[in-house]
Amino acid sequence: MSSGYDLSRYDPPRWLLAVGPIAVLAMAVGTLFLTSPFGDSAAIANATSIEVLWSLSVIGFFAGILPVLIGMLWFPYVRSLDGRWVHAVLALSAGILAFVGVEIVAELFGYVADVGTARLGEAVAVVGSLGTFLAMYGVSVWRRRVVAAGGLGDGLHVAYLVAIALGLHSLGEGLAIGSAFALGQEGLLTLLVIGFLLHNVTEGPTIIAAIARDAEAPPIRHFAFMGVLAGGTVIVGGWVGSLLVSPLVATAFFAVALGAIAQVIIEVAQLVQADAGRVLTRLNAVTFALGVGLMFLLEDVLVGGLLL
Repeated sequence: MSSGYDLSRYDPPRWLLAVGPIAVLAMAVGTLFLTSPFGDSAAIANATSIEVLWSLSVIGFFAGILPVLIGMLWFPYVRSLDGRWVHAVLALSAGILAFVGVEIVAELFGYVADVGTARLGEAVAVVGSLGTFLAMYGVSVWRRRVVAAGGLGDGLHVAYLVAIALGLHSLGEGLAIGSAFALGQEGLLTLLVIGFLLHNVTEGPTIIAAIARDAEAPPIRHFAFMGVLAGGTVIVGGWVGSLLVSPLVATAFFAVALGAIAQVIIEVAQLVQADAGRVLTRLNAVTFALGVGLMFLLEDVLVGGLLL
């Protein structure tokens, strides 16, 4: 079977595949602007633990899982692209991951400084990031053995690793949401959710780019699983952030995320090299830079501007 996506006369036109997810995203953002699906966060003092966890689960779905699933809607369009453009999308995803990694380093330094015992914070940061990197390297070695033995497609394993890494990163977003919820700051909470929704929609293409070159598209359940892995941790982070605000816990979360993202960037580069023979091309360099620039726009300009 060809690795390209067969656009028959029964398939939607390519322009619809390209703009469709944007329309879905616009409807989701519009819903959040026009309604208040989170209830009254200021009433948290009188809420039961079950009500708090349920509210944060709904919020986490909007901020984490939903945008990743929306981003995955670009899969048919990405799969229809020529091989070199799929590699360019992978390079774009690497740029997104690289920017996220830099952001995590900045957050990590801040939380380490807030830990009461400096050496303890530094130790947690080093052990967490290095330990996660080595653990995911072990997973990578196992993945290559499974692929060599005729298991799941190579790209699907990389896609799962990307989803796991992004999910670890999303724990930090959940901490911010949980803290705003616990403090009853409903306006800040809504802005955070909208900002993270726009930000996290880029994670969908980042995940599915790795499987765009596989001979067969994986069953739809894999997309659902990866969406939950990448975005569901916003819910977990929200629970923790509402119950436990601790620089040491935040340091551990961000250290784990840093180690995971560093390993996944290497995985993405190896995937491109195995398919194309080389990683660094002019097109890949441009799209890598675009990934960094896009995340800067969404993270520092858009989200930062909303919070000012």
